[in-house]
Amino acid sequence: MLYDTGVCPRRKSTLLVAAIAVGLIAACSCGPSVAPPANITVDNSPVRVARGKYLYTVVADCDSCHGERDYSRLYAPVTASGKGSALILGLPGKIVAPNLTADRETGLGNWTDGEKIRAIREGISKDGHVLHPTMPYSSYFYMSDVDVQALVAYLNVLPAIRNPLPRTELPPNVVKDIRGKPRPVRESVPPANPTNQRSYGEYLVTIAYCDECHTPQQKGGAPDISRRYAGGQAFRTHYGSVVSANITPDKDTGIGKWDFARFRDRLRTFPKEYSGVDKLPKSGPDRFTLMHYIAYAGFTDDDMAAIFAFLQVQTPVKQNVEPHPASLPMN
Repeated sequence: MLYDTGVCPRRKSTLLVAAIAVGLIAACSCGPSVAPPANITVDNSPVRVARGKYLYTVVADCDSCHGERDYSRLYAPVTASGKGSALILGLPGKIVAPNLTADRETGLGNWTDGEKIRAIREGISKDGHVLHPTMPYSSYFYMSDVDVQALVAYLNVLPAIRNPLPRTELPPNVVKDIRGKPRPVRESVPPANPTNQRSYGEYLVTIAYCDECHTPQQKGGAPDISRRYAGGQAFRTHYGSVVSANITPDKDTGIGKWDFARFRDRLRTFPKEYSGVDKLPKSGPDRFTLMHYIAYAGFTDDDMAAIFAFLQVQTPVKQNVEPHPASLPMN
């Protein structure tokens, strides 16, 4: 069984569908499936904003793209939250992460809460165009109603920062390929149940989009579901390169011999090694990483335990991974 069925029944066959979808999308000339945004005004209560901050800064780590970051330093600390930035990975065209603050001219100040929710979970911008799936809306599709509203509540209180940015520019073939990716959320998404540990771990792993880096890709970009979480994806940037780790429970090449304490300590590498972001050294070729160590240090112990419990029941895949090899593998 690919997925625990306790929390995400709609997700049972997601990766299988995704593996098929790449070929189907290329052959399909139809436009995106677009639903109107919900007519909703989110309650910006302190409790909801606090949950939204946890989702934004820890689980989804939105600033990994939408914040201004110093990639010359280890763990790429955020220097300005939410103001948007140009992405640095080897992506097609010019992909820009937009300003998420409440600035009315350059941010989300003129967006309704329903439009924000639609963009997060369905990948449709305010004007109806399809967002590039670098924005992981295929994972956020499963974000519960209460969580997506909490995330929007936090966006609503981000201080406005004026930051004009260029528009994303994509090659025509990419525009065609992504047209069929958005899916409307047509039913209510209930909250995940933290008392079902493995199921809740699946929920967290999903909205933290761990698959995006840790599941190898087949030729053409489809996820290789036979090697789910086996790592081995190479990421090349201007500042360094890295290969994602095997996080399956394989005892020789994954995390099968780890106990929870070791897993927790790995996710809290940043505060264990440094007293603050101002203490982070320059990043060199042998230390460069895109792993969200600063953000993930903020996971609660219970949430870390749920993630670990979920990963421990996945299929072990034997695959040695060297994070900084002399020669990077081809994805």
